[in-house]
Amino acid sequence: MTRYRIQHWRNRAQSFYTDLSPEIAGWLFDPSSLTARLVKHCAGQFSVRVLSESYACPHLGEHRLLGMANRETALIREVYLLCDGRPLVYARTIIPVSTLVGSQRRLAHLGNKPLGAVLFSDKSMQRGEVQIARLKPAQLKFKTKEESEIWGRRSVFKLNNKPLLVSEFFLPQLI
Repeated sequence: MTRYRIQHWRNRAQSFYTDLSPEIAGWLFDPSSLTARLVKHCAGQFSVRVLSESYACPHLGEHRLLGMANRETALIREVYLLCDGRPLVYARTIIPVSTLVGSQRRLAHLGNKPLGAVLFSDKSMQRGEVQIARLKPAQLKFKTKEESEIWGRRSVFKLNNKPLLVSEFFLPQLI
């Protein structure tokens, strides 16, 4: 559903953005579960709205980051993380088909369950380096009255040494 292309993902050492506030840095570089943090942040009800979920070829940068074979497809899941029905985070997850075997098959059947709850409860979970980027709301096809930029982060997670990529974009209502 949502298409975006970001050319300049940066790791923490390369994050020389002078306008990166401590508040947004706290969200971007928090090593804990975003789901758990949002549940605490929400005064009301936390929920997940699935925007799309289908098998397709990821963007080239995603493909490379995951070390996927040429033309390998992945389950691509796009969701909003909501508080009282209001989107706070847009998330895009890329799960290579080769990852969806064994106990990881459950990742293909999350529905409106938060992925973070699954990832952070799995003892085999390893998280790679966090990369950050910023983009305009129009790049996410997100309609907002504000013209502020949207900050995002992405990390490769491994469950039983099988990779998946999670990208999360913090919408203006949150920050």
